[in-house]
Amino acid sequence: MPPESLTPSGHPIGPACDARGADWAGLHLGDSDLSEARLCRVDLRGADLSDCQLDGTDLRLARYDSATRWPEDFDFRSSGAVGPHARLSGSFLNSADLAGMDLSGAILMGAYLSGADLSGACLRGARLAGADLRHAVLRSALCEGVRFSGCQLDFADFRSAVLVDADLSTAESIRGADFTGATNLELIREALLSRPFRELDCWNPLTRRATRDSLKV
Repeated sequence: MPPESLTPSGHPIGPACDARGADWAGLHLGDSDLSEARLCRVDLRGADLSDCQLDGTDLRLARYDSATRWPEDFDFRSSGAVGPHARLSGSFLNSADLAGMDLSGAILMGAYLSGADLSGACLRGARLAGADLRHAVLRSALCEGVRFSGCQLDFADFRSAVLVDADLSTAESIRGADFTGATNLELIREALLSRPFRELDCWNPLTRRATRDSLKV
C-alpha cells in the first residue's frame, strides 16, 4: 500500500508506520502509538493527536493549523512540521507546496524557500530574515509586518500580495521580482525604485514583466 493511502480508518496504524504524504486532516487519532512513525508531509490540519504517543515521530513538512490538537508538553513548533509559529530556521523547503498555509508568526530565518509555492499563504508576522526566496510564488500572500532583511527575492512573484507594514528595503536582491497589483505598494515603491538598475530592469520569465514596470503599474 502506498504510504499516502494509509489512514486510521480501515487500516491499522501504530509504531513505525509509514504514512508519508497521507491526508489525516480533521481526523481524531485517539490514543494511537505513533512512536517512530514516518509522518512526513502528512496533512494534520484540524486533526486531534492530543492522546497520541509521538516519541521519535518524523513530522518533517507535516502540515498543521491552529485547530490541530497536540499532546500536552509536545513541542510541535520545533518538530519540523509546518504551521503557525513553527520554528523552521535554516530548513530546506525548496519547491515546497505551501499554498494557502497558515504560517503566521513562523520563524523561517535563513530558510531555503527557493521555488516554494506560498500563494495565498498567511505570513503575518513571520520572521524571514536571510531566507532564500528566489523564484518563490507569493501571489496573493498575506505578508503583513514581514521584514525581508537579507532575503534573496530574485524572480519572486509578489503579484497581488498584501504588503501592509512589510519592509523590503533591506532585501539582498529583488532582481526580476514582480510586484504587480501588490497591496500597499505606494508606501514602499520609492524605496524599491531606488534599487540598482540591474535588479529593476531584469525580466521575469514567468510573468513576462520587468521589476521596474511591475512597480509602476
